[in-house]
Amino acid sequence: MTLHAASREALDLAETRLGEVLADAGTDPATVGDELLSVVDLLDREIGLRRAVSDASASPESRQGLARRLFDGKLSEPALKVLDSVAGSRWSSPRELVDGIESLGRSALLTSAEKTGNVETVESQLFQVARIVSGSSELEAALSDLAAPVDAKRTLVRGLFADKVDVVTETLVEQVVRRAKGRGVGNGLDKLVALAAERRQRSVAYVTSANALTDEQRTQLGSRLNGIYGRTLALHVEVDPRLGGGLVVRVGDEVIDGSTAGQLAAVRRRLSRA
Repeated sequence: MTLHAASREALDLAETRLGEVLADAGTDPATVGDELLSVVDLLDREIGLRRAVSDASASPESRQGLARRLFDGKLSEPALKVLDSVAGSRWSSPRELVDGIESLGRSALLTSAEKTGNVETVESQLFQVARIVSGSSELEAALSDLAAPVDAKRTLVRGLFADKVDVVTETLVEQVVRRAKGRGVGNGLDKLVALAAERRQRSVAYVTSANALTDEQRTQLGSRLNGIYGRTLALHVEVDPRLGGGLVVRVGDEVIDGSTAGQLAAVRRRLSRA
């Protein structure tokens, strides 16, 4: 998510407020996350409300009062306190305000997974869902279809993954699908994997292997990559026999292609230049 300076500052303040709210032993992070994402859904649908809550010409107190009137009795007090911070700050655009609330909702849900000891499971499940979606052009097209009703896409997600993944995973996947622009579901899911990995102070290494890796091979590969990059990486592996042999590793924008297919492609490029 790319934000302009004013929105970045506003989100920083709201994240601090969220942290304070979630530190209260009586606050359920999952509830706060669900409620903040419900606000995102409403503001996505109602452009007038979106503009009013982010109206820089109105005083912070006026915007906070509007948010309270809109959501008082519909959201818990912890979620309302976070919205007070959001509405009281200056955002670069209405869209960035909504994106900021979405970021806060995701953060609250991942905090919930942390507190229950499930954040690594959620990260792994998000990766598997992302691979399933990206591996099926028909499924990604259906989930990314701008003309399809949101409820139909939600039903599809629940039919595929309900009772198979953690409730936090399912909620995060549904949110990506609801807000996907065109064929952006796979990319949105990969961003969630990275967010979950950050909760464990890790970057993500996406590994594609021609064959399934043994536990020993995964451990050795992880240790080697940690040494190369100088930090601990979360390893996510998928199998693609089309590689012929070897591995392809992607960390951020850097790709290490040690696959048979990649080596053959390199040879062909050298020959074409000869």
